[in-house]
Amino acid sequence: MIHTIYIEEEIRDHPRTLRICQRFPNARTIYCERYTSVFNNNSQNFRLQKKNPALILAKKHQKYVLPTPAGYGVGSERNFYFSHMLNCLYDCRYCFLQGMYRSANYLIFVNYEDFFEEITNTASASTEDSWFFSGYDCDSLAMDPVTDFMPTALEYFSNHPKSYLEIRTKSTQIRSLLNHEAMPNCVVAFSFSPNNTYKKLEHGVPDINKRIRAMKKLQNNGWRLGLRLDPVIYSPTLQADYESLLENIFQSIDAKLLHSVSYGMFRLPKPFYKKMIRLYPEEKLFSLPLTEHDAQVSFEQTTELSSLETVHTALLKYVEEKIIFPCR
Repeated sequence: MIHTIYIEEEIRDHPRTLRICQRFPNARTIYCERYTSVFNNNSQNFRLQKKNPALILAKKHQKYVLPTPAGYGVGSERNFYFSHMLNCLYDCRYCFLQGMYRSANYLIFVNYEDFFEEITNTASASTEDSWFFSGYDCDSLAMDPVTDFMPTALEYFSNHPKSYLEIRTKSTQIRSLLNHEAMPNCVVAFSFSPNNTYKKLEHGVPDINKRIRAMKKLQNNGWRLGLRLDPVIYSPTLQADYESLLENIFQSIDAKLLHSVSYGMFRLPKPFYKKMIRLYPEEKLFSLPLTEHDAQVSFEQTTELSSLETVHTALLKYVEEKIIFPCR
């Protein structure tokens, strides 16, 4: 439940602002000149705010579309991401957003059309296909009943077949997808961790079996699916954990129809890691034997390589090598 909504003056009468506010008629409304005065305020505690986040409605003015980090993609040479929203409904203890932002409040940029205009400009700069990833700074589907972003995005991409959309999610909010005809240039990519990691670290995330049922429903309706195993977190039972997870998934999902699989090891930029330790000093994840290399904090390199090889080998039981994309 949202108890407080901050609204930039410039978009106070925007149709999306009014529609979103109608969902929370009892929320306190506070107007501000710029969202940064709330979202970037130094006197905030991410951990405390996460218990009762406010909603911030704003207009984004630049940097609608950005290149993805190196190694982020599923085969294309042209990979970009866009974020109509910052922060996530869920509370995964390993999530880098806790180290990136001061605020845990949900920030929604209501000027969706400006994102799509920039996507058009970016795609038109090359004759090659371009991939656009939604779900880097938020969960693409989890807040869709509030944002109503997906119907607009699907309509745009259905009219731009040379631009590919990946919707990355841990959510089961698939109604907007089922209400739309499946699209060849859209991949709905579900993220999973093994059950023990899910139970310990993925607070508020829908049950694994519920997500698998959502995948099956989408696949039965013609949607292309992706599987994302990220982050991989070492444990002594890692092999058995991933074999069990994949067996569970592929009992329901047709592996031959899967678009892509990607996986990557748990790692954080060192400043993010330090901030997250301060937020959660009691979290057992941060007491694991982690080391620093390449300005990132992760597991020791031999542990990392063996863990990734274990996941890769487990995947080959179900899918072909050509659709597996390690994120290094």
